Amino acid sequence: MTTHPASSRGPATRVHTLDAAGLARVAVFSAIIAILGLPGGFTILGAVPITAQTLGVMLAGAILGPWLGALSVTVLLALVAVGMPLLAGGRGGIGVLLGPSAGYLLGWIAGAIAIGLIVHAFGRKPTTGRTLLGVVVGGILVVYALGIPVQSFVTRLPLAETALTSLVFVPGDLVKAALATAIVVTLLRAYPRAFRRTWTTSGSDPASGS
Repeated sequence: MTTHPASSRGPATRVHTLDAAGLARVAVFSAIIAILGLPGGFTILGAVPITAQTLGVMLAGAILGPWLGALSVTVLLALVAVGMPLLAGGRGGIGVLLGPSAGYLLGWIAGAIAIGLIVHAFGRKPTTGRTLLGVVVGGILVVYALGIPVQSFVTRLPLAETALTSLVFVPGDLVKAALATAIVVTLLRAYPRAFRRTWTTSGSDPASGS
């Protein structure tokens, strides 16, 4: 995603456009989320499988930022909708987006946006604390907030019962949140240029590397 100063609005205002590099980053993270589904998933007391793909969503939002992160998830779900078996267990097809998992899958998009907005708040460089907060709020709370009501509606189970059943996801999701935070912090230290397109410092252009 390239940035161009908007001279009429001052040097701090920038217009963001999606370029080939941005599209490539979106494609890479769509692939990462799909690859994390290869080990498959399993269910415990519920109709929604537990998978590692939420980790990919957390990383997409934290590394790409809110909009490219959400776009990478949207691309993946669009491919799933046309029949590609990219979800855990080789699931694909429009039926998946209408089943018990539908709310959680849509929650991935909203979650990636929330993660990116928190991790890169006000265009600042990611920090450990803000990254952990972002992946917990966006990658867990937002996803559950959309997933549980839809699952309850589709399965016709009481909302309270569905929410209680969903508690089995929490420990695994917290582990994924910690792992995502560790990966982001490590990548930021080892290869900060990976984040240059998602945060700026005062008076600097992220595309310039200054």
